[in-house]
Amino acid sequence: MTSYTIHENVHEALHNYEMPEKLGFGLSPGPVMYSVSYMDGMWGEGVLEANRPIQIQPSAKVLHYGQEIFEGMKAYRVDQARANLFRPERNWQRFNRSAKRMAMPEIPQQLFMEGVYLVTAYSEAIIPAASGQSLYLRPFMFATEPSLEVTGANQFVYMVIASPSESIHAGTMKVLIERNDTRAAIGGTGAAKTGGNYAASFASRQRAMALGYHQSLWLDPVNKKNIEELSVMNFFAVIKGELYTPALTGSLLEGVTRDSIIHLAQSMGVRVHQQPLNIDELIRQIQSSDCSELFCCGTGAILAPISALGEYDGTEYQVKYPDGKLSLVIRERMLGIQECRLEDPDHWVEWIPEEYYPTA
Repeated sequence: MTSYTIHENVHEALHNYEMPEKLGFGLSPGPVMYSVSYMDGMWGEGVLEANRPIQIQPSAKVLHYGQEIFEGMKAYRVDQARANLFRPERNWQRFNRSAKRMAMPEIPQQLFMEGVYLVTAYSEAIIPAASGQSLYLRPFMFATEPSLEVTGANQFVYMVIASPSESIHAGTMKVLIERNDTRAAIGGTGAAKTGGNYAASFASRQRAMALGYHQSLWLDPVNKKNIEELSVMNFFAVIKGELYTPALTGSLLEGVTRDSIIHLAQSMGVRVHQQPLNIDELIRQIQSSDCSELFCCGTGAILAPISALGEYDGTEYQVKYPDGKLSLVIRERMLGIQECRLEDPDHWVEWIPEEYYPTA
């Protein structure tokens, strides 16, 4: 039985909200947020309220030891009255895997989805309706226990916020091969969706952007030879008409979009390989045109073609199809299912239950 509170300030916040002229990605906070606390080994009652600053003690463990996790999800409402989600159970499962790795409590599926459902249902009127746009949802959890003791916390808050958004990156990307720094190690937190992994990538990305690239391409942390992922996205290559993506090693993220692309490609008759991808061998395959296209994927970007890989010395390797080919077919099928414009044979789309919508 669900039990949550709708704060009286919610309706005023919804009434006063103004949609930004330029959406961007995650730039405009939505009008409402959901939160629930974990204390004494138990989850409390969820609250939906107007979006506001949060208060924590300066000694909260999240600020000192980085004990936090998050997810990225989207709600869609393209040419339809109601909003839908895409494979949300996979986000809940990954959230709990991240929680376990970061010594945080797992959250019941009902409670995780309660926050997602409520924020989506009450924000439905501000979900942008153009193809490629969505309500970006950010479930996250962080340690609130006020203590500088170097141990895992016992007090946490789970929250869901949202932002009407465009895709995180629209169009073709150029990617810089990072041969010096590494993002995460096997046995570390690379497979967990925790903020420290992303913070560790910022210096490299800043260097990449200064050289005219969009992202860094990370290599394995041991030999720096095998491709892992981009800073915020999984990586794919089309080689002799077949699809290749790095195998999950424990140091890179198991993307929901990655898994969906693999499934869609196989359903189209494309052979998919999940295996180590040696960067120098891939460069040779790009130069010989055996590798005809590259792309990256993630919840925010959906799927973005990669036109070239670059080195710090200025060398670039241009792919045969810089704007994509097979990748664009897969992207359109994926987006069509997400936006309910195409058939959903695997039942990936989930609708918001009516019970979570505001009553008249």
